Amino acid sequence: MMQVRAYIIHMSSEALSMACTIAIRYSAIRRQGYNADADTKRNNNAPNEFQVLDYRQQQYRLLPLLAASYAIHFTGKHVLARLKNIEHQLVSGTATITKTVVGDIHATTSSLKSFATGFTADGIEDCRKACGGHGFLVCSGLVELSNTYLQSCTVEGDNQMLPQQVVKVLLKLVGAMQAGDEALLKEYEVTDMNYLVAPLKALMENGGDVPTKSTFAFPSNTTTKDFLDVPTLLKAFQHRSACLLLDVAMQLQSSMATSSAQQAWNDALLAMARASRAHASYLLLRDFSNGLQEEQLKGSTSSLGPKELTVLSQCLTLLALYWMDQFLEDFLQIQCLSSSHIPHLRQALLDTLTAVRPSAVGLCDARDFSDFRLKSALGRYDGDVYPAIMKAARQDPLNKESSDEGGVGLGYDESLKKLIAGGVGEYHRSGSEGDGGMKKQAGLSGTMSRL
Repeated sequence: MMQVRAYIIHMSSEALSMACTIAIRYSAIRRQGYNADADTKRNNNAPNEFQVLDYRQQQYRLLPLLAASYAIHFTGKHVLARLKNIEHQLVSGTATITKTVVGDIHATTSSLKSFATGFTADGIEDCRKACGGHGFLVCSGLVELSNTYLQSCTVEGDNQMLPQQVVKVLLKLVGAMQAGDEALLKEYEVTDMNYLVAPLKALMENGGDVPTKSTFAFPSNTTTKDFLDVPTLLKAFQHRSACLLLDVAMQLQSSMATSSAQQAWNDALLAMARASRAHASYLLLRDFSNGLQEEQLKGSTSSLGPKELTVLSQCLTLLALYWMDQFLEDFLQIQCLSSSHIPHLRQALLDTLTAVRPSAVGLCDARDFSDFRLKSALGRYDGDVYPAIMKAARQDPLNKESSDEGGVGLGYDESLKKLIAGGVGEYHRSGSEGDGGMKKQAGLSGTMSRL
């Protein structure tokens, strides 16, 4: 089951990147809105128009999704490699696999499967919406892609249920820390949960009026530039996860003092979902960062050059800022951020969108999806979108097959022709005047009278 979840996580990257490729390529081709700042003219003095991808709202919708597809890619590779390593150790007997390690990989795959598939499914739908009316067309490729992928949110554990499995495992770490079990805590050093130990310890030692107040917070003099520092952003996500986990533990403890354990668990389900989401988002950002560092250490043997690493680092920053903006209430709740930080956060997000925009199409092309694979008129590599849409329309059976040589669709002669060719119905009165002994009769002429 854990291996299947790992493959679902890994394949989510592919599905999301395919949707981003279609939407971003189309957004680069589609032009809309007069660009008054442009000095040059195109198409025989026709006024320049903006590429749709140059609009901020389009960038905010699509570029973070593209960045997330790379984050899920690196995380999927890490999870699969870790599972393979555990399998090798079990078969060879070279190491003892403890229950702590097994529980950890279960929590990792469960949280990532729940978060990544939900984010990907929503992302594919956002990509379809970002293509406007053409996104509804079957030939866009997004309709089939969405329908094919949606089952991932349910198979191998429903996304609304898996957070409970995640929190059950994470709460064991909280219990071990509260009990001061050093031997058990040592087992966590090789797990994905190890990042929680330091912030949880600081929270438990700090106490105070708000026990779940983060021990890390952005200073009051934080600038926009400070929000571009990846280690600082990762630390914020790390403390967010620890605070939300401790919040679940305290809520359960408080509720069980006045109600049954079952009711306390039921009341904490929403908090569990937030804690699981925080755990997954940190793992995605951490593995993205670690993956880039590993490629950088490879030097000349890496498939990524300095420019590629720079652009992907910008994607990492963009994704962290995007999720911080999307889940702003979490960071405000733990007092890691204050309201005064929000303008700097959002300005940093705008700056990062500007930095990633020139590389957007290249980041899509780098995934090397063929036109055959995408099956999309909108996401064609050559950008010849509109002839492809017309070709797809001509191939539709309703347009391709005809009852005559005029090229009309099936059913036209039987139903539509008399509505269109005869014009709209006209209302008139027939008969002579009532004074002559004749009745006035109302009738319809034209199309309606022939139906």
